Amino acid sequence: MAAGEPGAVEDGGRKGGLRAALGGLTTRGRSFLAAGLAAAVCAYVLGQGDLLRVGLLLAVLPLVCVTVLYRTRYRVTGTRRLSPSRVPAGAEARVHLRMENVSRLPTGLLMLQDRVPYVLGPRPRFVLDRVEAGGRREVSYRVRSDLRGRYPLGPLQLRLSDPFGMCELTRSFSAYDTLVVIPRTVPLPALRLAGEASGYGDGRQRSLALAGEDDIIPRGYRHGDDLRRVHWRATARHGELMVRREEQPQRARCTVLLDTRQIGYRGAGPDSAFEWAVSAAASALVHMLERGFAVRLLTDDGTAVPGEGTDGYAGSTQESADSAGLMLDTLAVVGHSDGGGLSRAHDVLRGGNEGLLIAFFGDLDEEQTAVAARMRQRAGAGVAFVLDSAAWAGDGSAAGAAEDRLRRLRESGWTAVPVEPGDELPELWQLAGGMRTDTPSAPSGGPNGFAGGWS
Repeated sequence: MAAGEPGAVEDGGRKGGLRAALGGLTTRGRSFLAAGLAAAVCAYVLGQGDLLRVGLLLAVLPLVCVTVLYRTRYRVTGTRRLSPSRVPAGAEARVHLRMENVSRLPTGLLMLQDRVPYVLGPRPRFVLDRVEAGGRREVSYRVRSDLRGRYPLGPLQLRLSDPFGMCELTRSFSAYDTLVVIPRTVPLPALRLAGEASGYGDGRQRSLALAGEDDIIPRGYRHGDDLRRVHWRATARHGELMVRREEQPQRARCTVLLDTRQIGYRGAGPDSAFEWAVSAAASALVHMLERGFAVRLLTDDGTAVPGEGTDGYAGSTQESADSAGLMLDTLAVVGHSDGGGLSRAHDVLRGGNEGLLIAFFGDLDEEQTAVAARMRQRAGAGVAFVLDSAAWAGDGSAAGAAEDRLRRLRESGWTAVPVEPGDELPELWQLAGGMRTDTPSAPSGGPNGFAGGWS
C-alpha cells in the first residue's frame, strides 16, 4: 500500500518489514495465535493428533492474514482541502478528504483517521468500504476553535485490515496543512475620530506641499504631456522644455498599537482582557484599511507588521485584503511580551508625521503613562483604549489610580476611553468619535463617565 499526497505517493507495502506487520496483530489475532500455540503444546504432551490440527489451524490463520496483508500492493493517494483556510475564532471550517485508488486491484476495508489538535475537536475517523481500481472516495469533517492560533492538520493515517480482523497495518501520509484561526473582528461605524487631522477621513493627502509657484518641482517634458503644464521659468533655466510635476496622491497613515506586556493584563482565555485587546486591534486595522488608510500594526516591543517597503505601512503598495490578511495572521499567534515598557514602540514613532495613532493599552503605571503621553506628540492624532486590569479582575480598589492615568493621557492630547468588562468596541469607537478634545477631561454623564459630542 502507498500513502501520500498527490505527486508524493510512497510505496508502503514493505515499509517496516515483516516484524512491523506482526506488530499490527489485533487483539483477536494475538488471541488466536496464543490459543493455537497452547493447543499445539497440549496436543504434543497428551499425544492428541486432532487437538494438534486444531491448534495449528488457530496459529496459522493470523499468520496467513499478516502475510497476505503484508504483501498487498495497494497504491492509494489522498488530498486534503480546507474551506476556508483562515477563519475567525469561534467559526467553523470544513476539511475535505479525497482518497483515490491508483492501483489495478480493489482495496479491502480502509479506516481513515486525520490527526488534529485537541482544541479543534476529536480526531475524525472514517470507514471506507471496498474501493475499486481507479475509484475515489470523498469525506469531510468540521473543525472549530475558540482560541486563535495556527493549528497543523495531519498527517493523515490510513489503516488497512484483513477480512477476519486479525491484523491492521497503518500508513501515514507525508503532508500537513495549517488552519489559521484569526481574532474575531466586528464592523465599526464610519465616523471621524476626535482629533483626526483634516483630510484623513477621505483617506487621501497630498505628498507635495506647494507654498508658491517657485516651490514647484518641475520635470522634463515627456511625449503626451499637456502643453498647458509647461513651466516656462524652469524651461528657460534648464534650456529644455520642463513641465510641472503632478501631485501624487498618497494614503493617509494610521498606526494600530497593541500593548502585549504580560504585566499589563490579568487572566487568560477567550474572555480575558488581552484577548479583547487583540480582537479590538484586529477590528481597528481592518476598518482603517477599508477606509483607505495605509496601516501598520505595532506592538510594545517595537515590532511592526508588515514592515515592508520604505515606510513600513501596508495598503499603499499592497491590496487591502492582502494587507489585512498578513496582519491578521500575525495577530493569530501574537502572545504576551516579556518587556515591561513601551519605550521601544515610542522609538519607532520617529516624528510627528505618523498620522493617526490608535492604541490599545493594558494596565499603565506612572512611568508607562508618561511614555504613552510622549507617544501622542509623535502622531497627528491619538485615540487610546485603556483596559484596566483591576476592573477586569473584579478589583475596584484601584479605580482612582486608573482615572488619574486617563486624565494624564487626555491632558497630553490623547482621546482616552476606558474599557471595562462587557464593553463592545463599536460603542466605544462611536464614543471616541464623539468625545471633545478641546478640554483636558470630558465632563461626566455619558457612557463610561464621558459626555458625547459629535465632531
